[in-house]
Amino acid sequence: MYTANYTDSQLFDLGAFEASLQTTTQHLGIFRSVLEKGHATLRKRFQTNMNATEYVHQRAWLVDQLLQHAFNKMFVTPYREHIALVAVGGYGRGELHPCSDVDIMLLLDVQPDAEIQAIIGQFITFLWDIRLEIGHSVRTVAECHTEACNDITIATNLLEARLLVGSNDLFQQLQICSEVWTTKDFFASKVAEQQRRHNKFYDTAYNLEPNIKEGPGGLRDIHMVGWVAKRHFGAQRDLGSTSLHDLVSHGFLTEEEYHSLTEAQEFLWRIRCFLHLLTGRREDRILFDYQRSLANAFGYQDTKTQLGVELFMKQYYRTMMELRSLNDMLLQLFDEAIIYANAPAVKKSLNKRFQVHNDYIEVRHDKVFMNYPFALLEIFLLMEQHPEINGVRASTIRLIRQYRHLIDDAFHRDLRSRSLFFEIMRQPQGITHALRCMSRYGVLAAYIPAFGKVVGQMQYDLFHVYTVDQHSIFVVRNLRRFMIPKHHDEFPLCSKIMLSLPKPELLYLAGLFHDIGKGRGGDHSKIGESEALNFCQAHGLSDFDGRLVAWLVRNHLVMSTTAQRQDISDPEVIKKFAQQVADTTRLDYLYLLTVADIRATSPNLWNGWKDSLLASLYRKTQQMLSTGLTGIDNRRAHIEEIQAAARQLLADPANVHVDVLWKDLSDDYFLRATPETIAKETETILNHADLDEPLVWERQQTQGITEIMQYLRDRPYIFGETTAFLEQQGLTIVDACIAPTEGQHTISEYMVLSADGSELKDPVHIQAILDGLKQTLTHKGSIKFVPVNRRIPRQIKHFPVPTCIIFTQDYANDHTVMEVVTTDRPGLLSRIGQTFISCEIRLKTAKIATFGARVEDIFYITDLNNHALFSADQLDCIREQLSNLLDADEPIQPMMMNV
Repeated sequence: MYTANYTDSQLFDLGAFEASLQTTTQHLGIFRSVLEKGHATLRKRFQTNMNATEYVHQRAWLVDQLLQHAFNKMFVTPYREHIALVAVGGYGRGELHPCSDVDIMLLLDVQPDAEIQAIIGQFITFLWDIRLEIGHSVRTVAECHTEACNDITIATNLLEARLLVGSNDLFQQLQICSEVWTTKDFFASKVAEQQRRHNKFYDTAYNLEPNIKEGPGGLRDIHMVGWVAKRHFGAQRDLGSTSLHDLVSHGFLTEEEYHSLTEAQEFLWRIRCFLHLLTGRREDRILFDYQRSLANAFGYQDTKTQLGVELFMKQYYRTMMELRSLNDMLLQLFDEAIIYANAPAVKKSLNKRFQVHNDYIEVRHDKVFMNYPFALLEIFLLMEQHPEINGVRASTIRLIRQYRHLIDDAFHRDLRSRSLFFEIMRQPQGITHALRCMSRYGVLAAYIPAFGKVVGQMQYDLFHVYTVDQHSIFVVRNLRRFMIPKHHDEFPLCSKIMLSLPKPELLYLAGLFHDIGKGRGGDHSKIGESEALNFCQAHGLSDFDGRLVAWLVRNHLVMSTTAQRQDISDPEVIKKFAQQVADTTRLDYLYLLTVADIRATSPNLWNGWKDSLLASLYRKTQQMLSTGLTGIDNRRAHIEEIQAAARQLLADPANVHVDVLWKDLSDDYFLRATPETIAKETETILNHADLDEPLVWERQQTQGITEIMQYLRDRPYIFGETTAFLEQQGLTIVDACIAPTEGQHTISEYMVLSADGSELKDPVHIQAILDGLKQTLTHKGSIKFVPVNRRIPRQIKHFPVPTCIIFTQDYANDHTVMEVVTTDRPGLLSRIGQTFISCEIRLKTAKIATFGARVEDIFYITDLNNHALFSADQLDCIREQLSNLLDADEPIQPMMMNV
């Protein structure tokens, strides 16, 4: 706790300082030197063994000494009766981190005249000149009163005000200004303010680059508790008179909870001090840029199964979770003491163990959990069954925390416990809320020990935005959303399937377990499968149900991988996937789990393109499973069925030119298009007068994506030319198919999104892209490649992926499969296209897949004669040139290429 009576001659030697001031009139240099020396001393102490609490208080004390002397130097005696120097904000609390602003207010009795204004200006300039980062305001008492009435933030700052030097009478008048808000209004406004702040961070502390100060469970939540306590208890404002420990004497915290709170604060303060010292500025975000350095500073080392940075962040997230729980409990206690202080208690009995007290559920006596341990689960079931309940009463939260250790082996063997858990998962409403509360109060981790291992477990990449435990609960939330009528318009297919499931609780269980094996080394899907099966068997599920849950956990990535990395227009791909799924029941469950999983991985990961891909794979697989795995086994027969359907839609089905064109087009074209699209594009091509002029149009077949089609005279390097142009327009290419015809033309398809992953919707913009591409493709002779050298996002730089290029031969289809794994960056595909031109390679099809910073693209390529690549020289050319282009540290320079 800060005290103004602290003395430290090594940090600030008063005698030596005053003696130095007597020897010269150049005081600025003396102040600056003392400040720099003090900061250096504090830094050395902190890096040795001083805790963060001592650091922030000692820095505040050091700044106090300099400000008081500077004030007395500038403001001579006649002025001091009319002005006071006041510390506000964190500095008012006596807390200054290494680079925190020094917030001060010059408090006046009346508006300053020109002479006082000049002195104030000199004072502020002097503080900046000695390199003190200040935030200052100049106000009269009357202005403070007006501002405090209008702005809760200013009223809060005044609540923390601390007199440094000057008129004590003015400062006493200032204290009244902080009380212009009634306790009820102050509390209600601060609660609303906290909720708005939490909402900025999606109401979760588990973002991978969290804000240690403003995020949920951060330092601001501790400040919130202190502000309300000060305002409610009306304590004196001299520093330290109302500390967090006062909450113990007032019955709001136990000693154990107080120690948890202060330990968490020390941990966060220590991180914040390291952040400031590391960056040299006021940085409150634990960015990827600093996480490894912080982990090293805190002594976390890599293990066989986890990175040191993951272990450090796990400790951080668990600390956030503890603070969030304490914050919830304290605010509810304040709510009862402030909002409902004089209101009559309205109680409603639920059973012999629980009742509702003013809309909050509570135990009927404090021995409930001790006498009936299964009630630790029952309380959450009752919350689901009574949606009018606002939450758990604070005193009961404390008892849950006290007795959750009773969730042991005997608890798991109790049939009542097992039944209650599955009743929680079977309820028609409130499942997500129940799971979140169970997680927040530590019950879920205690009941499912495997889940406890992933609480706070981050994955050090850009693909997974949330910790494993939060992500898993988000998956369940997304699954539940499919069941809610008001959300059916968001995912109509998912909602329709969800309502047809015989046992949706099995799907929720799979969502809870699908990533539960992470952080242990090995294949997390296999580990999770074993954990899920053991859990289901221990809870008496039928063999069929248990194995369904386990199968979903084991295969939860299969559908997304198939859709994004394979050509789902190929019946053989569908057949292989259908064989793996085996029946339509599994397909229904897997499809829903896949959609919910992707949407819960990152707010920006899901888009209309993925929606279309997965829905298409689902429908094709459902059709194959419904008709039997041999129903669409004959590729040629399937193509003939598509052509027959398309022919019926033509204006002139008997047109002989149709047969000529269709014979010319490749099988891939017919497999990737609907009969309606084929009919429309057939007529477009046949009506195109000049076949030497490129034909470019938008195919409107797939929702959520812009499909750009080309039909032009064949030449080897269409992919390189096209990708260079499209990426220069800031577009992201997610799929491509280049299909040479039997004659002299090529028909190509490129599926693109905007740079942020959203669909292009402006028709004018799309037409401009089509016109520009047509102009690019109309050229003759050499073209100029202008590489895309847009700035690589900051986060990606911290997750470099070594470039790996693998070739395999597909003898049946006479092409070579090239897999490229590398770091994502702007202009990646145009660099690959540039390599294809240099090495005389044709591209048939490309499957583009990006997972955070990691790219895993697959290219089906041939030589210029449309045959697989068997030449070692040609393969070496690709590998060498592509590696040089992808691993180049410097921007790629423009170049001319003959095409």
